[in-house]
Amino acid sequence: MKIKNINFSDALEEKYLAYALSTITHRALPDIRDGLKPVHRRLLYAMHQLRLGSNSGFKKSARIVGDVIGKFHPHGDQSVYEALVRLAQNFSTRYPLVDGQGNFGNIDGDNAAAMRYTEARLTALSELMMKDISEETIDFVQTYDGVEQEPIVLPSAYPNLLANGSSGIAVGMATNIPPHNIEEIFKALIKLLKNPSYSNTQLLNVIPGPDFPTGGEIIDSKLEIKNAYAKGKGTIRLRAKWRKEDLGRGQYQIIVYEIPYQVNKSRIIEKISDLIDAKKANYLEAIQDESAEDIRIVLIPKNRTFKPEVIFEDLCKNSDLEIRFAINFNAINSKLEPKLFSLKESLSSFISHRYDVLKRRTKFRLQQTERRIEILKGFLIVFSNLNRVIKIIRTENDPEKKLIKTFRVNKRQAEAILAMRLRQLKKLEEKEMKSEHKELTEYKKELNSILKSKSKQSKILKEEFDESLDVFKKIQNFSERRTSINDSYKELDYSIDEFESKEPITVILSKNAWIKSIKGHQDDYTGVKYKDGDSQKF
Repeated sequence: MKIKNINFSDALEEKYLAYALSTITHRALPDIRDGLKPVHRRLLYAMHQLRLGSNSGFKKSARIVGDVIGKFHPHGDQSVYEALVRLAQNFSTRYPLVDGQGNFGNIDGDNAAAMRYTEARLTALSELMMKDISEETIDFVQTYDGVEQEPIVLPSAYPNLLANGSSGIAVGMATNIPPHNIEEIFKALIKLLKNPSYSNTQLLNVIPGPDFPTGGEIIDSKLEIKNAYAKGKGTIRLRAKWRKEDLGRGQYQIIVYEIPYQVNKSRIIEKISDLIDAKKANYLEAIQDESAEDIRIVLIPKNRTFKPEVIFEDLCKNSDLEIRFAINFNAINSKLEPKLFSLKESLSSFISHRYDVLKRRTKFRLQQTERRIEILKGFLIVFSNLNRVIKIIRTENDPEKKLIKTFRVNKRQAEAILAMRLRQLKKLEEKEMKSEHKELTEYKKELNSILKSKSKQSKILKEEFDESLDVFKKIQNFSERRTSINDSYKELDYSIDEFESKEPITVILSKNAWIKSIKGHQDDYTGVKYKDGDSQKF
């Protein structure tokens, strides 16, 4: 045995670097092309293999997780199940990729039921991610045990990374990409497809900012948002949405109906309750949670003279009704390297991916068409020389070799001729084959012209983008923007005096110099009580 001496620090540095790269590329960062981390990609692919389409029946989540960790992802079952749950939660994922049945948790932070109790299948949007996967549009690699094969990336008919966002922490870097509105994304893609010189600023006129599944309001200036999307890094202010609800006679209450992304509703209520108990929100009488399917947090003011906008502004400063969302566009590029992307680079990378998918699909179809034309040519030779072909098959010891020599056909054509059924020799079949041969010859020309023409490829991509958007539009409220952007917001200027009671009071001075206050104007003092030996002064 040969022992090699190396410095401990060098060995540690080498191993830690390998660990860091593995964490970055294989666990924490999504791919810019399909927007998925390996665990999510493996989940969707495993469900695709199980034929769990949007129109199929549901299967137990435990079965899905078992397939994922057994075939593709040798990690803990709970981490895989948590990834599955998140893909099914409409408050976590802007466009859910998994259709869940059962308890998949809620916005209060309650966990999903155990995987043996829940069921799942793919959504129509996940099927768009898998579109044309069987036509050699992407590369496959061997799984960890060398038994199965898994895709490096999915074909993805829409930019899932921008649509659903992603978050993760690696070694020395992190990612935090917000979700966006799919209709705005496709409009930007089409503009960039027509004019690749479009700038980030021009694209931001189409995609003004994030669109979170829980709604809310972005209150940053256009300049702040522009800088974040140009650099791929920055922060935005996101706050809850509220409205004033009149109760009559000047009374009112504040209704919070949308909360910031990734904030637990129960945490907001708990924090505001603590503020009330600690007398730090002396403008509130109580907070109530009247939420059902929709969020409805009721804030009851102590006094109707308090301004509701001032109350809400102060609560935003002291609770999670307002948060700062850190944007960090870190992702893995097509060369499987981590990179910080701008908005334009993200869209351009997806368009490049779709061009690649289109070319590979066209080449695959061209190859299949040429093979079929080749076979049809062999069949047509049979019809032109039917008696000679039958004689060769009946009399020759090696008919395949004789067919190749006599009619100058190749081995594949000869095998197809020998495999023909007698019923295929009828006259009608010959006409159909001639018609098919003609159609396929035209189709071959069309496929070749697509491969040679960038303008035709762009036209096809535009049509495919429109078709994908139609799938989103068929799902109710999926293409409508949920998060509003208030780029003209100005900080509300208020003082603590706003929360002082402005109701009239009556102050009474007794003979022994004691002072007593009573709410409202008092004209009758007969019912006022004093200490023993004391009485009204006058």
